[in-house]
Amino acid sequence: MPKITLCAFSDESSSVFEEQIEALLRNNIPYMEMRNVDGKNVKKLTLDEAKAYKKRLDDKGLAVWSLGSPLGKSEIADDFQIVEDTLRHLCELAQIFETNKIRMFSFHHATEEREEVLSRLRRMVEIAGEYGVGLYHENEKGIYGDIAARVQDIIDNVPGLYHVYDPANFLQVGESAADTLRLFHDRADYFHIKDVIAETGELVPAGYGDGNIQKLVADIKSDKVLTIEPHLKVFDGFAQIDETQMKHKFHFQSNVEAFDAAVSAIKAVLLENGYVAKERSFVK
Repeated sequence: MPKITLCAFSDESSSVFEEQIEALLRNNIPYMEMRNVDGKNVKKLTLDEAKAYKKRLDDKGLAVWSLGSPLGKSEIADDFQIVEDTLRHLCELAQIFETNKIRMFSFHHATEEREEVLSRLRRMVEIAGEYGVGLYHENEKGIYGDIAARVQDIIDNVPGLYHVYDPANFLQVGESAADTLRLFHDRADYFHIKDVIAETGELVPAGYGDGNIQKLVADIKSDKVLTIEPHLKVFDGFAQIDETQMKHKFHFQSNVEAFDAAVSAIKAVLLENGYVAKERSFVK
């Protein structure tokens, strides 16, 4: 039977690294998708800083599942050498954190630049492979890989590139969960758990929106990791990753409260689907 393990963008609980660790431990989550730590984006960490953070995670029995980098959230017209240099640095960081995963994107203002996008992504996969690292493309509004047709184009035409499925991001560009789950559920290497009410654009805990998180979980047939990306309250560093306004249906007093509510919501979905907590995972 499948085993589901939780991961989280713990920077949504706090910008302070020690408080991010506390959030993971408090919620019995073994993995972090590292994005911002102590006010610094992961791509800007030095190698020495990474080694120090890795030791602090090791001391607490936690691990980095993936580097939640902003790689590819840049203009398609920008100098690609900058992307290559950033990627190589991220790969060195990934080796220090003992993860073989880097989350990434497929460039802004690129919908008319298909061949350039695919060429860049192929080269990026090649570079990451030199370090033993895989690149995991996330569907995201405002990039080439935003709508289902272009995500499928990328998956079909960039060998060796992996896919992270985010239901809320698809809803925010007008796609339906029924369609995208049918197309990409079995092709997703892991999932971001974020939900939204399609009509209003309000972000909500898992199961309260139109992302059909219940079916996402019910259709899992092999061991998977679910990364909780709540977006239930504006957090430090949000402006670095998204230029849009964040809208909410529920209001929380603090980022800690919002983060814990998001974790409780996906755990409830898992329990409703017959999973039970076992050590630091959920099994049927």
